[in-house]
Amino acid sequence: MKKVVLLFVLVLSFGIFAQSSLNKISPQLEEVMNITPDNQDILVWIFFTDKGDNIEHFLANPTTVVSEKSLRRRSKVLPTDKLISEMDVPVNVNYIGQVQRLGFKLKQKSKWFNGISGYATKLEIGLIAQQDFVKKLDIVHKYKKDYSVEDNSGMNNQIQNDNQPDGVHSFNYGPSFTQLNMMNVPAVHDMGYYGQGVTICSMDAGFNNLAHEVFNSMNIIATWDFVNGDPNVGDEGDMGSGSHGTQTLSAIGGFQEGELIGPAFGSSYILAKTENTDSETPVEEDNWIAALEWADSIGVDVTTTSLGYLDFDPPYQGYTWQDMDGNTALITIAADLAVGLGIVVVNSAGNQGFNSQHNTLMAPADGDSVIAVGAVNSSGQRSSFSSVGPTVDGRIKPDLMAMGSSVYVASPYSSTGYTTSSGTSFSCPLLAGAVALLLSADSTLTPMEIQDMLKQTSSKSGNPDNLMGWGIINTLDAINLIPVPVELTLFTGEYSNGAVRLEWKTATETNNFGFEVQKRYENTSYEKVGFVEGNGTTTNRITYNFEDANIESGRVYYRLKQIDFNGDFEYSNEIMIDIPELSSYQLFQNYPNPFNPSTLIKYSVPQQSKIVIALYDIIGNKIKTLYDGIQQAGVHQLTLNASDLPSGIYFVSMTAADFSKAIKITLLK
Repeated sequence: MKKVVLLFVLVLSFGIFAQSSLNKISPQLEEVMNITPDNQDILVWIFFTDKGDNIEHFLANPTTVVSEKSLRRRSKVLPTDKLISEMDVPVNVNYIGQVQRLGFKLKQKSKWFNGISGYATKLEIGLIAQQDFVKKLDIVHKYKKDYSVEDNSGMNNQIQNDNQPDGVHSFNYGPSFTQLNMMNVPAVHDMGYYGQGVTICSMDAGFNNLAHEVFNSMNIIATWDFVNGDPNVGDEGDMGSGSHGTQTLSAIGGFQEGELIGPAFGSSYILAKTENTDSETPVEEDNWIAALEWADSIGVDVTTTSLGYLDFDPPYQGYTWQDMDGNTALITIAADLAVGLGIVVVNSAGNQGFNSQHNTLMAPADGDSVIAVGAVNSSGQRSSFSSVGPTVDGRIKPDLMAMGSSVYVASPYSSTGYTTSSGTSFSCPLLAGAVALLLSADSTLTPMEIQDMLKQTSSKSGNPDNLMGWGIINTLDAINLIPVPVELTLFTGEYSNGAVRLEWKTATETNNFGFEVQKRYENTSYEKVGFVEGNGTTTNRITYNFEDANIESGRVYYRLKQIDFNGDFEYSNEIMIDIPELSSYQLFQNYPNPFNPSTLIKYSVPQQSKIVIALYDIIGNKIKTLYDGIQQAGVHQLTLNASDLPSGIYFVSMTAADFSKAIKITLLK
């Protein structure tokens, strides 16, 4: 009887495979199944036919699937009534539950592709394929990492500081000056753009040394390990080593004056661990896609990925150079979808060098909307390892170039050490940081506008080719391409330390009496809250500032009424700022930060209270008391003058009743 039952199961399973493979099981998956033992799990995609019956609920409530920040970013590229679509609706949980009951072991979900990834045996795959709600099954492609040329060629005491002109720029860049100056970034920092207001997602193999001094002032707002399924993106107790991520993150956003400054040190960061370096097949496309969708939901503006995804040795299934057509690799399709949602996707071109027969690109750098970054050395010559195009469909790749040979980065193994590394892994974050500077200058720029501006102003803009694309970028020239009105331009606002700070610039001052600052809340009319005098008839670009400390929690809108001497006027664009709840004790982050020698510290008190505010050094020693007394309800401020203190990290603490909070401040002299 047992033999009969076994024979029946085998015949049934063969029938299932034969029937389903005709239309639901991909040829690639069939190939893997043919060489896989019956009881061995296969990593597969399951794509569903639809998302069930609850779609309208999600479409009517966009913030149930993405953040307000994500919606604002999408509004740059999508109609206001179509900021989300069925693509954003989560995968149907009932479908997931049904395939799990058939033995499927869930790994990742993708709402964009309406699918899930995970593990199943051949028999389970056949059973899953019979479900009416299952559209297709395919393999999850696995990839080689592309670290072939990357090295750590020296610690900081062996590296000579480059020749940065004394007193020319706002910061001392130390040995990192060359890699930033090649892109004309220091001049943009001098204009006051540090990437502030921009959210960047770094997707890498983990970040093992966030205790390094270059990250002391970095604003990390979210972390997730897509390999191990937890928020720890370091090495502690997890599979994988994050040394590579530490280096790439320091290149884009580190800040230690005199040593290493990243182009976007003022940005906020999302960190995603997508690679398991312990595995023989360390990169899997479902981790990267899940990380991209997660970052989008938070409200990311720029993504930077320094991993190479391409062919892996049999029996693992990867993509080949023939698939680099912009429409085959699933991660490439995902990257282009992200650009369509307003995200600037920046990716390493790869470290496979030149091949006279075909391209050497790595997905998703082949995407038509993705910025693929190649590498040059300190002299501006293409690095021999830098991958080349064209794509299979004939498009020029890489798109743009930045320094990728001997890039100065943080050491993964010391809290104060530095080293140099080479690879397009490092040209990619440098260029992504420059993108963040453009968005700081004008947050309304779309991904394609940014790409066009960088291409127009790069070193080979007139003669692009498949070795260097449009050439080495010039961040300053690109920012100067931002279209401005005849007079008013670059009107921005930011909430910080209990107040809203507005900043705007004028291109000229030929007939400017001044600016009336106007404000409104939801469902109210604009009212005047201040006036800033103009600067007469100067022809220089002028920067204006206004601070509004009389604020309420909620959404607030500002605009400027620019008035000429003859009484004519025009209104600026409207900007919107969200103010958090103020009916509690609050100690706000100091402004500016970093600072020299003084900074403003604001705090709110909900009722008359005794409060103590004190300054401490980095090891917890109290330096001095800044305030000790009874304070009335409201928002208050004090000025810390640190002219008598050395540069470094300090802490300001506030205690009141059962409230206690400390903030980290950075003094840079």
